[in-house]
Amino acid sequence: MKSYRKELWFNIPTRRMLLNITPDVNACLQESGIREGLCLVNAMHITASVFINDDESGLHADFEKWLEKLAPEKPYSQYQHNGYEDNADAHLKRTIMGREVVVAVTEGKLDFGPWEQIFYGEFDGKRRKRLLVKIIGE
Repeated sequence: MKSYRKELWFNIPTRRMLLNITPDVNACLQESGIREGLCLVNAMHITASVFINDDESGLHADFEKWLEKLAPEKPYSQYQHNGYEDNADAHLKRTIMGREVVVAVTEGKLDFGPWEQIFYGEFDGKRRKRLLVKIIGE
């Protein structure tokens, strides 16, 4: 069995953003040479997320509204975590959206259902962060 590991780095210029990283993960898969196996993609920061969904702008706006209702950024004083940092809402949003995804690799391709894409969700941006791509198989 082969194993491939690569870190992808992002510097999101805003506090929150959803970024389609499917092309980046596909490039990792091609680089790995693995044709059958599993691909893990996970955020390496506690205020970022990796998830699978549709790449549709209306849905992305809905995520933003929904997450802000569940864990509003402000007022910062509403969270016990906020003191040195002001990112308690980002920790909560990450918990809701998830840490990682695992996608089957079949015949050298990510084995998605219709419309599925991989996203990096940033909830406390404006600094450099990374995610891990780990692919195992033959």
